[in-house]
Amino acid sequence: MSVLRPDLEVIARHVPAGSRVLDVGCGDGELMHVLAHGKHVDARGIEIDPEEVERAVARGLSVMQGDANRELTAYPDDAFDYTVLSQTLQTAERPDLMLDELLRIGRKAFVSFPNFAHWRMRLALLWHGRMPVTSHLPVTWYETQNIHHVTVSDFRELLRQKGVSVERSWFFSSSREIGAMGANWRAEYAVYLLSR
Repeated sequence: MSVLRPDLEVIARHVPAGSRVLDVGCGDGELMHVLAHGKHVDARGIEIDPEEVERAVARGLSVMQGDANRELTAYPDDAFDYTVLSQTLQTAERPDLMLDELLRIGRKAFVSFPNFAHWRMRLALLWHGRMPVTSHLPVTWYETQNIHHVTVSDFRELLRQKGVSVERSWFFSSSREIGAMGANWRAEYAVYLLSR
């Protein structure tokens, strides 16, 4: 089995055995596979990329092809114990509305995203005046699927405005977990466990 990305590892550790989970933008189902086989989780997924859906289905996972920007509204309220949106928030057409849907169809939601306020990003903009390419964001600005450049501070403010509760949060620099102090400039990416 492959080693999970650190944000997926955190999520996998904190989803209780036997839970019902919807992984939104699940890719090839790597997280779902770990949850289903390691914790007997009823894991479902939605993914826009047909090749990733094919890989996930070939692993025996329940994944449907669809656009989460439009199709989450078809799910009933509280259909899942947890929804997961890993490294996808910044690609959503309306991240604020996506968050509403995640917390409508799941009792709790895990959300992870790259932090565009990380000090390396700031330094690259300052010194070179260009959108940076990093190990965590490895493509140039015109190739990226990222359409919203969210920061830890931006996300915290969105949660405050919507009255969303933060149950837990984790911050990472490379693959190393760091503390919350100064996370807006120190963290390359963040993971949040949210509830209403």
